[in-house]
Amino acid sequence: CDMVIEAVPEDLDLKRSIFTQLDDIVAQDAILATSSSAHSITDVAMSTKQPQRVLGMHFFAPVPVLKLVEVISTVVTDPAIADQVTELAEQLGKQPVRVGDRAGFIANALILGYVNHAVGMYESKYATREDIDAAMMMGCGYPMGPLALADLVGVDTIFAVLETMYEQSGERLHAPAPIFKQMISAGWLGRKSGRGFYSYEKPGSSKVVADELTPAKGAAADAGLRDIGTVGVIGNGTMAMGIVEVFVKAGYPTTFVARSQEKAEASLGMLRKSLDRALSKGKMTQEKYDATLALATPSASYDDLKDVDIVVEAIAEDLAVKIDTFQRLDKVCKPGCILASTTSSLPVVKIAAATSRPADVIGMHFFNPAAIMRLVEIVSTVITAKDVRDTVDALCAKIGKRAVHCGDRSGFIVNALLFPYLNDAVSMLEE
Repeated sequence: CDMVIEAVPEDLDLKRSIFTQLDDIVAQDAILATSSSAHSITDVAMSTKQPQRVLGMHFFAPVPVLKLVEVISTVVTDPAIADQVTELAEQLGKQPVRVGDRAGFIANALILGYVNHAVGMYESKYATREDIDAAMMMGCGYPMGPLALADLVGVDTIFAVLETMYEQSGERLHAPAPIFKQMISAGWLGRKSGRGFYSYEKPGSSKVVADELTPAKGAAADAGLRDIGTVGVIGNGTMAMGIVEVFVKAGYPTTFVARSQEKAEASLGMLRKSLDRALSKGKMTQEKYDATLALATPSASYDDLKDVDIVVEAIAEDLAVKIDTFQRLDKVCKPGCILASTTSSLPVVKIAAATSRPADVIGMHFFNPAAIMRLVEIVSTVITAKDVRDTVDALCAKIGKRAVHCGDRSGFIVNALLFPYLNDAVSMLEE
């Protein structure tokens, strides 16, 4: 053979043993490559007499489908060999990327920290597995949620790579969540064993089946929920008007408040422009267009919100400004009106505590553009009333949104997982 690629389990001693044997079998100019995603390529190379011909060629499963191949050089790898393997990957129709010998390389170094963070979030019961995965799929456009991804890759494989990465980096983000060891001991290794974070029809199957953690199907009874007939929105920017559009399209009379009547009227043009597009594409009849637009009422006065059933605040991410807004709403809105904030980073409980009705305050985090993105993070504080939480959940279903529930922690689900991942990528570039 001109080249041998090793793809055995992530066991360093096993890999070293194989490369030692290969060293005495193959020709002097043969290339030896390991597909390891966890162990040091240098450690594998040094088990041979010619470490300069050893490098990493890390494919991704399923190999026939995924195009990425990481070509990993050690400090002793012959650059000409790395060039040859890069060219080979291209001939195979793959997209090679060149990287140095660091645990996790590029893809796993970024993605497994993110998966580990999500697993820790699940382990702490911050959010359900279904909500964590739905949040990242709908909020970030990922094809699969982090817990489903862990099951696909294998719980034991992810644990092994994280351990190696943590040994090298000392980064807390790479310290495996304790639940990994418990799952491995229980034999819950993911799809390959039939049980991981989810349960599967049989070992090796991709079909998820219900288990003791699966949420009950069917909409919750309306009994005990607050009546939502009219809506208020604070703000007239892109996010605020997107939220207005969502509600009026769902048939809710909606009053939105801007700093001046002039600005409010001007912002109505944003809504009209969006509805014009729907009308021109045949997605809306003229009758529906007229009825929908008539449901939106521009205003410059909080007093116009005195009779609405829920107010959604969508203004700047400034805690002092939001607190002032909610204090004003507290004085104007009727008893039982739900006060919701679209904040993505500020503590909802601090906003709630500034009012005389903290149990009626909740986070309702839409994603931009609100009229298109289906996800809404419902953020409950320690003092949010259950009927408020349930009412907002039911309201999301009525306006065509997928609600996910989480506690009042900075970043909630999506941003809490996304931004450390982005920060890790920036650090990698910086290095």
